[in-house]
Amino acid sequence: MRDIILASTSPFRAALMEKLGLPFRARSPECDEQPQPDETHDPLVRRLAETKARSVAANNPDSLIIGSDQVAALNTHILGKPGNHARAVEQLQACSGQSVVFHTGLCLFDARDGTAQIDNVQFTVTFRALTTPQIERYLQAEKPYNCAGSFKSEGRGITLFSRLSGDDPNALVGLPLIRLCDMLMQHDIVVP
Repeated sequence: MRDIILASTSPFRAALMEKLGLPFRARSPECDEQPQPDETHDPLVRRLAETKARSVAANNPDSLIIGSDQVAALNTHILGKPGNHARAVEQLQACSGQSVVFHTGLCLFDARDGTAQIDNVQFTVTFRALTTPQIERYLQAEKPYNCAGSFKSEGRGITLFSRLSGDDPNALVGLPLIRLCDMLMQHDIVVP
């Protein structure tokens, strides 16, 4: 079987990959994640997923490389990683009672022949109407300052939602496994 590399240092993405039962290695990608001028969520996540995969492919010329990137969009506004408490409060206040669409770019890059399969898998979360004390309690408990949208759905962040909608709940965490399995099958890697 081909060598499979996850172009990510995210422990959450690695844990999702382990669910597939395939041997893989994780490597840190080199990628400037800043959006280009006027770049919207779809082209942004596709470009970043591919860029991450290609950066790892440079030192792994015979491997299949998985790149992934995610942004959260409230209407047309991209919610980045808040970075601090005050910005996280602002994000969660803006999301209160609203639906946020998570766009997860996924790329399976074949370093052997230079081909790439790229997709954007979407998942929607609808937030409960949140009070300031609820937001404060949540942020103090999880400190999700390095998470797009200011929450961790795999943790207590699930308590912030009234509804989830999408084809693959793994996409919300950052690696859409259903679509990845489809891509891997194109390379004769079948799971289970």
